[in-house]
Amino acid sequence: MAMTTPANGRGPVQGGPMGFPAPPGPGGAVEPAHGAGERPRAGFGMIGPRGGQHIVSGDQLDALALPVGDDGVVIGVDAQSRPAVLGLHRPTPYNVVLIGGLWTAQVVALRAAATGARVAVETGRAGEWTALAHAAGGAQQCITLHDVGRVPPLGASAGSPVLVVRDCGMRPPRGRVVAGPWQSVLTLLPYLSPVAPRLIRQARLVGVQRVSPDEAGQLGRVLGLPAGDVESLPSLADGVTLWCAARDRQYVMTQATDAETGLLGMPRRMD
Repeated sequence: MAMTTPANGRGPVQGGPMGFPAPPGPGGAVEPAHGAGERPRAGFGMIGPRGGQHIVSGDQLDALALPVGDDGVVIGVDAQSRPAVLGLHRPTPYNVVLIGGLWTAQVVALRAAATGARVAVETGRAGEWTALAHAAGGAQQCITLHDVGRVPPLGASAGSPVLVVRDCGMRPPRGRVVAGPWQSVLTLLPYLSPVAPRLIRQARLVGVQRVSPDEAGQLGRVLGLPAGDVESLPSLADGVTLWCAARDRQYVMTQATDAETGLLGMPRRMD
């Protein structure tokens, strides 16, 4: 699944630096150095001073877990109120389809820019994105706006990842700039359109917000959703998205910060 949650919140092992047990203090036992007349061990040289060993018991290993792979964009919280993270910056092509509202796509774009990514928005309604682009980076232009079909090559790299947001209506044309290493593409669809099944099949991750019962039934067949998820889609609250990958599904509530609310308003499905 593209989305992950941070590692367990248990504290580190008490002791020395990095959670390891502290070495002996001034009163601790330290073996004396061997004299110059001592024979060296074959292949190892002279035996020098030794301090206390850093040993962690088996019960303490879990506390040393590192959140490997949990980097990305925090897009909200899951049902257990844990942060849900979307790993957009990858060394392989990554396509995302969001069937939902402009508000959620703009929050993802804003938070991606906050992680240091460059965001290119391909849109036919630039007026809806202008305030966001100005507020995000000022003179640095970390969010740039482009007419449909006019996104230039962006030169994505590990040090300068790119997110392309395609806000091109119900039937987005095939984009000139496609997903590639360190360049992800998020396609926003306001509703389930005739081109949606093709885009969904090409996507690594699909987000679905509130849709009609007929659309929910179609999405259930395309995505292989269980009956419970199909029944829940028409009644999802504003700001709630069902994110679906190959083997995983997760409901996420996107909660705006005060700054995001001042810029984008309250969560909403309709624009």
